[in-house]
Amino acid sequence: MPELPEVETVRRGLQVQVVGRRITKVEVGRERSVRRTSRAAVIDGLTGATITEVNRRGKYLLCTLDTGDHMMVHLRMSGRLLVAAAGTERPPHTHVVLHLVGEPAQELWFVDPRTFGEVVVFDPLNVAVEMPELAKMGVDPIADGLDRAQFARLLRSRSRQIKALLLDQHVIAGIGNIYCDEALHLAGVRWDRRSDAVTPREITRLHAAIMQVLGDAIEAGGSTLADTQYVGLDGERGWFQLHHRVYDRAGQRCLTCGKADIVKVAVAGRGTHYCPRCQS
Repeated sequence: MPELPEVETVRRGLQVQVVGRRITKVEVGRERSVRRTSRAAVIDGLTGATITEVNRRGKYLLCTLDTGDHMMVHLRMSGRLLVAAAGTERPPHTHVVLHLVGEPAQELWFVDPRTFGEVVVFDPLNVAVEMPELAKMGVDPIADGLDRAQFARLLRSRSRQIKALLLDQHVIAGIGNIYCDEALHLAGVRWDRRSDAVTPREITRLHAAIMQVLGDAIEAGGSTLADTQYVGLDGERGWFQLHHRVYDRAGQRCLTCGKADIVKVAVAGRGTHYCPRCQS
């Protein structure tokens, strides 16, 4: 699933390419992609609207429309947003198409082979009812900023496994499995430590590691793994996977200490990667 850096990369592309453009026509092929409302609701809500701004909350893309509504796009496991010239042959599994005014005329495609993603048009004044998960979302480290003192309070006020806490979108929005493993490794903290037992020095290291890993990954356009569909708005792959130190490296020698092999364990159905020597 695309995580915060991948979704932020797409957001930046949308901000450049679609803001200020009017949607003249909307096509919805697979109703599952608009399942939260309906095909008619998405078509009616977007046709004739102009996109005025593109924001992000966690892994949710939020496009502000001049009608007062918002368009939400969640990529989930295999979703992609692509911009192409009008009339270009569309890839398989293109389920939603927005026709955009401009020179040249272009289309914004929502492509999703596994159809877990979705496109929603909603009223931001009624977000608690129409998009309750957005209303309950925790702090976004990039969009909101997350300082060390705030981070310490989030950890110390709970007694949970540190990785489970970092992945809880109600606490911190956007950090996913890849970047959680990478940040914990950079900070030298094991995934199963209790959040209220992490020392002040470790909190400082982990806070810095989270911000560094997310920032570096965004600059690299995110991570494109062998088993994912993720690409940026222009179809380009991310390349932060070339800098992963633990994720997807089970059985390989640790790049940090050079003395132990990376271990992968299954935790709540997720793969967790760490170095038993570097992380305590």
